[in-house]
Amino acid sequence: GLGPLKGRVVLLKDRDQDGQRLKVPHMGWNELTFHQPAPLFDGVPEGFAYFVHSYYVSDMNPDEQLASADYGVQVPAVVGKGNVLGAQFHPEKSSTTGMALLKQFIQLANEQRVNK
Repeated sequence: GLGPLKGRVVLLKDRDQDGQRLKVPHMGWNELTFHQPAPLFDGVPEGFAYFVHSYYVSDMNPDEQLASADYGVQVPAVVGKGNVLGAQFHPEKSSTTGMALLKQFIQLANEQRVNK
């Protein structure tokens, strides 16, 4: 990444802990788990998100991992620190949950703009 968030970008493994084969690149739906409250999640239901990726971030600061999904490892799905927010998945393709996240992001951005 660009440095505001800590961690290492690593290639997804092609097997889970039980030795089951995983496709890499991963393309598909995974359930999001919210780890901590965040303004971005206000009014957003936990649900499924659509991923297309071969890499994930490991060794993150747990306070900066806002949500994750499981794909053989815990994949940071939503990260944030201060005004920096990021998503590993495609919110625009992620049904109700993704659209709710995008709407909330726009609302937060508008509030920041108005409060300056």
